[in-house]
Amino acid sequence: MIQIREMTLQDKPRLRKLYLDSRRKTFYWDDPELMHMEDFDRDTEDECVFVAESNQAVVGFISLYVPDSFIHCLFIDDRFKGQGIGHLLLNEAKKKLTLPMRLKCLSRNTPALAFYEKEGWEKVHEVKVHDAYWQMIYR
Repeated sequence: MIQIREMTLQDKPRLRKLYLDSRRKTFYWDDPELMHMEDFDRDTEDECVFVAESNQAVVGFISLYVPDSFIHCLFIDDRFKGQGIGHLLLNEAKKKLTLPMRLKCLSRNTPALAFYEKEGWEKVHEVKVHDAYWQMIYR
């Protein structure tokens, strides 16, 4: 059974590894040598992080920047994808954030775009800088 809870300091080593491994696989077009374990700490600073746990093991997380009702990160361990964990984490975000919620999703990340649209998110505007991304909104 999957449980959602707030991150603790004890979760950080697993979250750092999950974040690094997921980014290297998902963003295959970027140089993996530019991605590091410490990126998790920098990228989630001042954010509220919830973890998905299965049998006392962290299998995914979502990070929220509450002042802007913004979802910054959502990553699931590949071995646990397709089990509804992303849906559960988004439901936790709905409890914590006010509507409308916002996020950005890289245009190349078509599986994530499809997931968000299935969850009721709308593409608002495509921004074309370094790597193009979609600004998305949930009302």
